[in-house]
Amino acid sequence: AGCEKEPSSYMWIYILLGNMLRGIGETPITPLGISYIDDFAKEEDVPVYVACLHMIAMLGPMFGFLLGSLCAKLYVDIGFVDLGSITITPQDSRWVGAWWLGFLISGVTSFLAAIPFFFLPKHLKKTKEANNDKTSHGLLENMGAMSKKLTPTKTKQRNQLIYPFLSDFYSSLKKVLSNPMYFTLLCCSLLQFSSFIGFLTYKPKYMEQQYGQSTSKSNFLIGLTSLPPVSIGIFLGGFIMRKYKMSIIGATKFAFTMSFLAYVITLSHFFVGCENHVVAGITVSYE
Repeated sequence: AGCEKEPSSYMWIYILLGNMLRGIGETPITPLGISYIDDFAKEEDVPVYVACLHMIAMLGPMFGFLLGSLCAKLYVDIGFVDLGSITITPQDSRWVGAWWLGFLISGVTSFLAAIPFFFLPKHLKKTKEANNDKTSHGLLENMGAMSKKLTPTKTKQRNQLIYPFLSDFYSSLKKVLSNPMYFTLLCCSLLQFSSFIGFLTYKPKYMEQQYGQSTSKSNFLIGLTSLPPVSIGIFLGGFIMRKYKMSIIGATKFAFTMSFLAYVITLSHFFVGCENHVVAGITVSYE
């Protein structure tokens, strides 16, 4: 009866809205950036440029882990309390790092990085050596031929059923997903990203629990050892494709070979591990 219920915090709403805005701003960069490169770069240089784009995208999480490692060493209420009065250390289980500071620094950095985009020209002139993408032109020609085959009656009925935008989106999605090569690549990417995200999410916590490391040191080690090799691999893949001028089939075989080797090497994780900690009452008796 003497206990008072503390008011719940609604700060999570601000974090949710902030992440939504960040996602809206970041999402167009990769698809539109790749299309931008594909349209205005030389055909033989496109793999290297796209590899550089993905490599930089992988370096971002690495710096994020390093920044998280730095912020985790700072007390959560830094700037609001006297740090001299804090009696616990980052090794203490009660320690909470300044997780919010990373959002603030990243937000300011993203805002400053977005300013140069305002000075890009609305239209660029294609050079004579620019990539006249054969696949894109072929796809557009096929789409034009298909649209001509549609009779006015069918087009009218289709527009009456649903909005033109949704209709075009559905037809485009159906064509893309009916491509066996693209669908296979999509499934492969889903499996790769699912495993990689799980690895980055739980590996720091595993290091904390199994090896007794602090949150700061775990984030530092993961960011320094896991992501740079991935970035180097992405760049080397683009460089190899440019050097040997691989076709779509050749690039597919190359990707399959590398993915299969990575899968075989990853199986070695099942043979690497540590014994569970001895915990009285759980893994061993109290005696």
